[in-house]
Amino acid sequence: MTAISLGIPTVPTRLAERRKSRQIQVGTVAVGGDAPVSVQSMTTTRTSDIGATLQQIAELTASGCQIVRVACPTQDDADALATIARKSQIPVIADIHFQPKYVFAAIDAGCAAVRVNPGNIKQFDDKVKEIARAANDAGTPIRIGVNAGSLDARLLKKYGKATPEALVESALWEASLFEEHDFRDIKISVKHNDPVVMVEAYRQLAAQCDYPLHLGVTEAGPAFQGTIKSAVAFGALLSQGIGDTIRVSLSAPPAEEIKVGIQILESLNLRQRRLEIVSCPSCGRAQVDVYKLAEEVTAGLDGMTVPLRVAVMGCVVNGPGEAREADLGVASGNGKGQIFVKGEVIKTVPESKIVETLIEEALKIAEQMEKDGVASGEPSVAVAG
Repeated sequence: MTAISLGIPTVPTRLAERRKSRQIQVGTVAVGGDAPVSVQSMTTTRTSDIGATLQQIAELTASGCQIVRVACPTQDDADALATIARKSQIPVIADIHFQPKYVFAAIDAGCAAVRVNPGNIKQFDDKVKEIARAANDAGTPIRIGVNAGSLDARLLKKYGKATPEALVESALWEASLFEEHDFRDIKISVKHNDPVVMVEAYRQLAAQCDYPLHLGVTEAGPAFQGTIKSAVAFGALLSQGIGDTIRVSLSAPPAEEIKVGIQILESLNLRQRRLEIVSCPSCGRAQVDVYKLAEEVTAGLDGMTVPLRVAVMGCVVNGPGEAREADLGVASGNGKGQIFVKGEVIKTVPESKIVETLIEEALKIAEQMEKDGVASGEPSVAVAG
């Protein structure tokens, strides 16, 4: 009789190998190739209001944003680009629609890249030669950003609506025009508000070119709905190795987009996990207020950047096991909590002291992790029930 191994299975650190794409340089941030997947957002201020725009860029930078895009619908906005690009702490991309003259203004202003939407720039194809020459001379990458809501009228007529095939054909057609002028410093997006259509479009695009891809669900919606749509779509693609930079589009403050984007990457082990709270959803077995406990621990550890997993559990069914799997944990019940560090019970404290004790122990562990250099290491994979 063959023996059955009951050992712990090997867990892959990533679900798939990254798609092999060419690499471009957006200011100080490499996009594509073996560069980490970057997170970006877009300002909501009037770009012509330089002070407000730079303030929002500073807030985005503090939240972890790596690349920022600014709208450029007017000449006043174009005039502000040089100052914003020079003073921003992160690379600035100019977002151009309708007026090709602003593409040249953005390149001249020293923007790190320019996003163009061919579907709504009149006679854009006639300007590609000039744009390619100017961008090449300045070393400025171009993002070809195709959107379902502004698809070229010729392709709408051909396909009837913004199908994945229509989005991909539009993007590759525009890329081919740049290629005719030996310009390939390009990244591409094919955004749609329906995650299913969006995912299929990116799958088709990934199979037909080697350009780096900017992922996005356009007009994803309010914070909750947009987060779900983005997580589902990005997860489907990134888990297959597709995607080089992401923008979560939310009807919410831009910093919220960064928070969601970073969490998506951490959840897929595409970025080193920072603080992670593992907490039970509560049920009739819980003998403590798990919601309050988890919220207080999260608030107390806000800002911690080391890859620390903290388990906050409310009963003895899964509590001890989850707490042992974490770096730090508590299994609560009967008015007290068992505190675990690296799988071992170090003390039992009254319920009123759980939060205080967890924060104290977390700070000790974090300090040791920083001394050991763990904070800059590879992401770890933890398996819990």
